[in-house]
Amino acid sequence: MSNISQTYNLEIKNLQCIRDDRVLFDNLNFSLSTGQLLQIEGHNGSGKTSLLRILCGLTLPTEGSIYWNNQEVQTVQEEYWAELSYIGHHPGIKGELTPLENLAMAQSLSRKPIEIDLIDALDQVGLYGFEDVPTRTLSAGQQRRVALARLLISKTVLWILDEPFTALDKVAIVMIEKWLDKHAEQGGMAILTSHHTVNCNYATSLRIGNW
Repeated sequence: MSNISQTYNLEIKNLQCIRDDRVLFDNLNFSLSTGQLLQIEGHNGSGKTSLLRILCGLTLPTEGSIYWNNQEVQTVQEEYWAELSYIGHHPGIKGELTPLENLAMAQSLSRKPIEIDLIDALDQVGLYGFEDVPTRTLSAGQQRRVALARLLISKTVLWILDEPFTALDKVAIVMIEKWLDKHAEQGGMAILTSHHTVNCNYATSLRIGNW
């Protein structure tokens, strides 16, 4: 993580999502600016993950628009994706690779990599000494830490995190909350879902879903 000098904003206008003929959410509007964190809340099946996937460009909304710095995302896709880090509900790591190899691959694919010692990044998430073992041999919580370590190796503005605290112990949860606050303090922004109440100074919440 490093300081972000430019001001950014994300705006969601009249977003609708329909899945299997069921309206998950409709006429959804919100905005996010530099230094803000937003927790998306809602019942299981209310569309939280669907919303995050729409924001990442992995799926399309039924209706509505997404704006990045006052321009429709479709017109500035490369710029938008370069500023986005997405960690889904599943860790998104390769089990046959080591944690070090997973991070090296993620760093090579990043549009805005940070010069950081990858072993130091793993140390920061509590995985020092596990850098050279197959990731599939790690516990679910350790695999989640490998995934979250990707946030340390790229200078992205917008973090989109789907249940980032899954399988983490209390110490690791506090660590990630501190990361989120530091990211906001340095000019970043984040949108996340969590059944855990996020204890961050810069966090607000938004409830979605039609039931």
